[in-house]
Amino acid sequence: MANKNQGRLTEDMKREVISIISTMKDPRLQGFLTVMRVDVTPDLDVAKVYVSMMGQDGDTAEAVKALNKGAGYVRTEISRRMHIRKSPRFVFVADDGAAYAAHINQLLADLHRKENKEEQADE
Repeated sequence: MANKNQGRLTEDMKREVISIISTMKDPRLQGFLTVMRVDVTPDLDVAKVYVSMMGQDGDTAEAVKALNKGAGYVRTEISRRMHIRKSPRFVFVADDGAAYAAHINQLLADLHRKENKEEQADE
């Protein structure tokens, strides 16, 4: 039962974090910033927020720095919006999962093209 409530709390927190980040006015956060997932400890002490930004790798690093700088603001807003007694400390982490998936898709497409060329050469 507690696991179900923990998952719901995590998803609600993810929605609120997305909303809060979209209102932040730091120029380093401009662009296509995506919150991939939020991991909250069961005691609500720490929440790790995995973010990804389409573009260059340096953009994601700068966005993570900006978000970690504004983590106190995010914590305060989460506490206000969700009406929770204890708000977790937010740690923002760059997530390269989307870039990795694109890389794997490219490798698979290249392999498929190479396989088709070999089949055509055999015929």
